[in-house]
Amino acid sequence: MEIRRDLRGLDKANAELVARHLVAAMHFVDDDPELALAHGRAAKNRAGRIGVVRETLGVLAYRAREWSEALGELRAARRISGGPGLLAMMADCERGLERPQKAIELARGEESRQVSGEDLVELRIVEAGARVDMGQLDAALVTLQDAGADPAAVGEEAARLDYAYAEVLLASGRKDEAAAWFGHAVAADPDHHTDAESRLAELED
Repeated sequence: MEIRRDLRGLDKANAELVARHLVAAMHFVDDDPELALAHGRAAKNRAGRIGVVRETLGVLAYRAREWSEALGELRAARRISGGPGLLAMMADCERGLERPQKAIELARGEESRQVSGEDLVELRIVEAGARVDMGQLDAALVTLQDAGADPAAVGEEAARLDYAYAEVLLASGRKDEAAAWFGHAVAADPDHHTDAESRLAELED
């Protein structure tokens, strides 16, 4: 309904076609990201000035690992719609383009001060990954600590932080500590939103 509301500026027939492309894109995104991306591009061709269309295409391009296209579409969506959203995904696109310093600049820039909650956690996880890309392993750990990495915390957000912390520890050669933090991620998230359980099993073999 929210998407249809955003499409009201189009004529009825075009809005219906755009909506169908977006629905198809969401249907295929997990199993066939390239086909989903094709639907997203078709939607943009018909409604390139609608923020939700550009944002959706950006997300689809991101899922298909088309980093440059994703970054351009996410930037366009922000110009149209405003607000600090999508910052973590944009920073991760910079990582995909092998520009980790740019990712850190986004994560620490003026706009990052407007981000909070789950979005801020995601942004710090991306920042930590960029610091790992640059060999700044200790700084990556500090970034995640500051974001709230806590072995006693529970929930999907906590599990993602624990998982990211374990990954940095593993990259640092601290296998036993990494295993412990993968274990924390498992305990924090009984619904298994991450593959921490299988990562832990690999380390324990």
